[in-house]
Amino acid sequence: MKEEKPKSGGVDAVDRALSILSCFNAKDGKLTLTEIASRTDLYKSTALRLIESLEKAGFLIRSDGRGYTLGAELMRLGSLYSGQFKLEDRIRPVLISLVEQTGESASFFLQEGNHRVCLYREDSQHPIRDHIREGDLLALNKGAAGHVLSDCLGKAAEEIGVLLKKMPHESYGERDADTAAIAAPVFGMDDELLGAISISGPLSRFSAQRVETHKRALQKCASDLSRSLGSSIYIGC
Repeated sequence: MKEEKPKSGGVDAVDRALSILSCFNAKDGKLTLTEIASRTDLYKSTALRLIESLEKAGFLIRSDGRGYTLGAELMRLGSLYSGQFKLEDRIRPVLISLVEQTGESASFFLQEGNHRVCLYREDSQHPIRDHIREGDLLALNKGAAGHVLSDCLGKAAEEIGVLLKKMPHESYGERDADTAAIAAPVFGMDDELLGAISISGPLSRFSAQRVETHKRALQKCASDLSRSLGSSIYIGC
């Protein structure tokens, strides 16, 4: 095992302690000292000293003397975060940015049964645009956002990885004969699919050159948004 080197721009001991907390995942009931040291690439002696400090602060609990579980202090902080967190506060600025970058309308969709619902929407400033309102229900099997949700729902991690290399998705004249759209998935904690973000507008404005530019902008926004919501996923090639 190779001891982790100090990282620039922060406090090394804090970085190492946080790496211990971050090495737990949803499938772990508890982790032994050996498992923690292996996952964090720390010496056992280093890991043990940090674990003792995390125990004192309530971030870890010794379990039956054979392992460690996450402590109640993390639940308290998580509860505070949940109370302060509003999905709209994260998504709305991204939609506004996409409108500014592309000139087209931007939407965020959730899957609801056999439909997708427009949860948030920012309209293009062009007088000619597609007309979707927040709360509208659209078909899940038509349109770029519908295809993104359909493709990603219920898929295993390895399948998602393959799909993401082919995104963002495009659609031309599917939902409406004169409308084009480009969409990408948005993920949250534990890389859970949250929804799809899209830009849409008249076919006449979606030339091949503009589509490539729009796809890059959408890909970056979807990836940045996913990471801000707790995901490690990067959308696209």
